[in-house]
Amino acid sequence: DGSTGRAFARSPDQLELTEAELKQEFTRTLTADNPCAPRNIVRYSFKEREYKLVDCLDQTAIHFSLNGNMIPKDSDEGRRQSIRSSTEEEKAPVETSAVTSEEAEIEDAEHTGDTEATGEGEAEGEAAGKAAEGAQAAEAAEVAETEEPHPPKAPKKLANQFNFIERATATRHNPPREKECQLEPIPSMIFSANVTQWDIYDAYVEELEKIEKSKEKEKSKPQAVKTEEKKRVLSHVEVQYGDSITKISKAAKIAERMVNLNTFDDIAQDFKYFEDASDEFRGQQGTLLPLWKFQYDKTKKLAVTAISWNPKYTDLFAVGYGSYDFMKQGQGMVLLYTLKNPTFPEYVFCSESGVMCLDFNSEHPHLMAVGFYDGNVAIYNLRKATSQPSYKSSAKSGRHTEPVWQVKWQKDDMDNNSNFFSVSSDGRIVSWTLVKNELVHMDVIKLSAEGTTMQGPEGLQLQTLGCGTSFDFHKKIDYLFLVGTEDGKIYKCSKCYSSQFLDVFEAHDMAVDTISWNPYHLKVFISCSSDWTVKIWDHTIKTPMFVYDLSCAVGDVAWSPYSSTVFAAVTTDGKAHVFDLNINKYEALCTQLVVTSKKNKITHVQFNPVHPIIVVGDERGHIISLKLSPNLRKMPK
Repeated sequence: DGSTGRAFARSPDQLELTEAELKQEFTRTLTADNPCAPRNIVRYSFKEREYKLVDCLDQTAIHFSLNGNMIPKDSDEGRRQSIRSSTEEEKAPVETSAVTSEEAEIEDAEHTGDTEATGEGEAEGEAAGKAAEGAQAAEAAEVAETEEPHPPKAPKKLANQFNFIERATATRHNPPREKECQLEPIPSMIFSANVTQWDIYDAYVEELEKIEKSKEKEKSKPQAVKTEEKKRVLSHVEVQYGDSITKISKAAKIAERMVNLNTFDDIAQDFKYFEDASDEFRGQQGTLLPLWKFQYDKTKKLAVTAISWNPKYTDLFAVGYGSYDFMKQGQGMVLLYTLKNPTFPEYVFCSESGVMCLDFNSEHPHLMAVGFYDGNVAIYNLRKATSQPSYKSSAKSGRHTEPVWQVKWQKDDMDNNSNFFSVSSDGRIVSWTLVKNELVHMDVIKLSAEGTTMQGPEGLQLQTLGCGTSFDFHKKIDYLFLVGTEDGKIYKCSKCYSSQFLDVFEAHDMAVDTISWNPYHLKVFISCSSDWTVKIWDHTIKTPMFVYDLSCAVGDVAWSPYSSTVFAAVTTDGKAHVFDLNINKYEALCTQLVVTSKKNKITHVQFNPVHPIIVVGDERGHIISLKLSPNLRKMPK
C-alpha cells in the first residue's frame, strides 16, 4: 500500500531507540596503547641486584582467537567426507518419491468420500464439503510434516539502520598566545669609592680565612656523618645517571674499537691475512712479525710477571704486574687487554702488593685467580663492577708466608665447588676451595728437602723446606703434578700423598722458572731455568731427552697449542726463540730480538690458543704481540 511507510526488518535482539538517540553521534578515538595494561610491574634485576620498574610493556590485547581445522581434499579424511556427501545426495530423491505416492492414495480416498456425501441434502452437502475441505487441509498438513524437510534458507541480511561513517581527525595545535606586562624599573643607586692595593689584599685575606674555617668545621664533623652524606649523594647520582651512562658506555666502547681498527688498519690486515712468502727461500728458518704493542701509563715502572689467555674469549688476555727486584717492592696491577683495542685495557685492578701470577678458570671464564708477593691469593670476578677481589685469603685463612709464584685452577670437586692450587717459596702447596663465599685452604704437600736439617737454638733440629717456584698439573691424570724449586730440583708429586714424593729429578743448577706438561704427549714435560738451559723430559726417565743452551738466563717457556713439537722460550737478553723438534732437534728455527734496549729484559711468553701469535712481556710493563711465519707453525702429519 502506498500510504504505509517503509518497514524495516528488525533483529530480535535490537535495542529500542528513539529517533533522537538514533541521530546522536558517537566519536571514538583509537590509540595503540592498551588501557588495561598494568603500569606498575616490577622485576628483579640480577645485574644491579635490586627491583626495577619495567618500562616497556606489551600493549597487545587478543579479543578473539579461533583454531581452524582445514583438511586437504587429497587426504584420506577428505576423500571419506566427499564420498559421504555424495551418497547422501543420491538417497534424497528416493525418499521424496515414496512420500508423493502415499499423498496420492490419501487424495483418492478423500475424493470417494466426497461423492458419497453428495447424495444427501444440499445443506448437508455444503456442510460435508466444508468438513471435507477442512479434513483435506489437515491431512495435507500431516503429509507435509511426514516429508523430509528442505535445507534451511540463508537468513535475510538485515539492512543497517545506523549512519556509520569511518573518519579520522587530527588534533589541532593550540595557537600560541603572547602576553606582555610592564614592570617598574629596579631602583638604582650610585656608589663610588677609591680602591687601593691594600683593600684588594685585605679582601683576599678575608676570603682565605673563611675557606680555612669551613675546612676546620668539616674536619670536626664525625666520619660516619660524612660517609652517610657521600652515600646519599652517590646513590642519588647513580639512580639519576646510572642507566643512561651504562647505555652510553656500550656505544662508546664500540665506537672506540672502530676508531682503533681504522687507526691500526695495517696491523689488523697483517694479523688476519699476511703470510711471509720469503719463508720459501729460508729453508727451515722462520720469522716473527711484530703486531700490536700494549702499554699503560701506570705500569711503566712495573715488570710483567704473568700472562694468561682467557679460555672462552680468545682475543682477551690478562697481564699481571709486579717486580722481580725484591728490594723495590710496591703496588701491583692486573690488566685485561683485548686484541680489538690495543690502546687501553678493558679491565684494571690495583693491589697493595705486587702480582706474581694469575690464571683463568676454564669452566668459569669470568673467575681469575691471582697470587701476590705478600703471600695472599685472591679471586677476581669479571662480572662484578668492582675493582676489589671477590675473595681473598688472610692470615687466619692460611695464607702463604712467602711470595706466591704460581696458581693453577683445577676441575670442580664432587660438590661442584671451584678450587685452585698455589705454590710458594715457603715450601707449601695449598689447595684453595670456594665454599659458601669463602676460601677454605688445605695443605696438599710440603717440600721438605732430604738431609737438609739445621741446628737450631738449644740443640733443636729444624728441617728446612724447599722453596717452590713453579708447578704444573698433568692434563689427563688428575692427581699427578710436578713442582720446580729454587735449588733446581723437580719433584713429581701426587695429591694423595702429603709427605712423600713419587720421584725427584736433578734438573737444573739454578731455580726452575717454568715447568709445563706437553698438551699432546702425556709423558713429556719441559722446564727452563736461569742456568741458561731448556730441558725436555720423559717423566718415567731420570735424565732429560733434549737439552738446549740459549747462552742467557731463560725467563719463560711455553708449548704451542697446535703442535706437540713446537715451543717458544724467551731470554733476558731480549730474544725470543721458537723450536720445532719435528724439523730440527738441535737448534731453534727462529731467534729474534724483540726488545731493543739492553737494560730491558723479557720475562714471559704465551701462545694464543687459536690465532698464530705469541705475546711477550718485559720488565718495563710492555706487551708485544708477534705473528709466527708459516715455517714456525707447520702442522705435524
